[in-house]
Amino acid sequence: MNAEEDSSAKTLDELLSERDQHVGKALSIAHGEPLHITRGEMQYLHSADGERYLDLVNNVCHVGHSNPRVVEAGQRQMAILNTNTRYVYEGLTEYLGRLSETLPPSLEVGFLVNSGSEANELAVRIARAHTGAHDMVVVEGAYHGHTGMLIDLSPYKFRGRGTGEPEPWVHVVPIPDTYRDAERDYAAELGGIVSEAGPIAGFLVESMLSCAGQVPLPPGYLSSAFEHVRAAGGLCIADEVQVGFGRVGTHMWAFEEHDVVPDIVVMGKPIGNGHPMAAVFTTAEIASSFEGMEFFSTFGGNPVSCAIGLAVLDEIEEGDLMRNARDVGRVLMDGLSDLRERHPIIGDVRGRGLFIGFELVRDRGTKEPATAEAKRLVRQMLSHNVLMSTDGPHSNVIKIKPPMVITEEDAIITLESLGEVLDELPKR
Repeated sequence: MNAEEDSSAKTLDELLSERDQHVGKALSIAHGEPLHITRGEMQYLHSADGERYLDLVNNVCHVGHSNPRVVEAGQRQMAILNTNTRYVYEGLTEYLGRLSETLPPSLEVGFLVNSGSEANELAVRIARAHTGAHDMVVVEGAYHGHTGMLIDLSPYKFRGRGTGEPEPWVHVVPIPDTYRDAERDYAAELGGIVSEAGPIAGFLVESMLSCAGQVPLPPGYLSSAFEHVRAAGGLCIADEVQVGFGRVGTHMWAFEEHDVVPDIVVMGKPIGNGHPMAAVFTTAEIASSFEGMEFFSTFGGNPVSCAIGLAVLDEIEEGDLMRNARDVGRVLMDGLSDLRERHPIIGDVRGRGLFIGFELVRDRGTKEPATAEAKRLVRQMLSHNVLMSTDGPHSNVIKIKPPMVITEEDAIITLESLGEVLDELPKR
């Protein structure tokens, strides 16, 4: 019996009252109003009142909510063995080997942990151990995790409402946003900041910028940035937590389209399809620099996590989900571009595969952010049973990063609903 059939299930008001009592106020509610979600089914979420929502936001459940293959793999392994990496078992090395095969050959040594935050913090520790330096370089608007160190490395967080300043060891470079300024040489600006910073341990960068506004990096930016960083003695760390595992449609990892090889790659979120796990991969040489202090994660790389991770890789490969991301992404990008022609409030449409953003502006000339309108659009799409959300420094970018199993029909329904909602937005 599920919650929808259980007459004793608590009402939304009861749950909100309990949430108000027991949940910290720093934890927000998505989509503008509370949703009592009781069940996930591939690209859909079902609510207690019987509604089914198309989920265009949750890139964590990469191969679908409650994916049967992933669920079965976890259940099967949990009934056999779940221990830690101080023991030898096949799942650990099999999984690390499978992941390594998807990366450039030099990135062959992996560490398994429990979250993207843990993985990014570990990557910074490894970079510091290898270089002997402490300072880090990050991109404005970036979010890399919720630990103390990573809040310091996440301008999206420490800027708050524009009042926060970085720690002295954190050097922030501009968002390479060619929509807002296509003439700036963002890589050269990064080079200037790096050269003035002194010794640096590394450059932590998302291969496509997420919280900064769903921004694809301009051609040549990443290769030039990596040259500047390496010339300063730093390591290049690709944060693939949001965009990895084939989401861009053309490559398994978003950094690949820039023809670069990072020194360290961080992966998380979709890696376990909702099961808490993440990974860091690097070279054997760099990994050897991190052998002074024993590394251990109680749950990282346990047999159940490895079984689930392998099932996710199987689903991506056997379901041809990279192709699906490419094909459905093309339908969405083309449809959003058509909507942009009809609706001046859409200033820009950008993205790759199933990592897409469209930016709302009140005036295409001034590019004044349409923040209130973006918030209203998200609320109105909820009434069409489509879950969306905002991002970017001004919260005026609508982000689309759904489970990779969505269909072209889902995309068409989304575009039709967006057209209706855009028609209803106030004209300025």
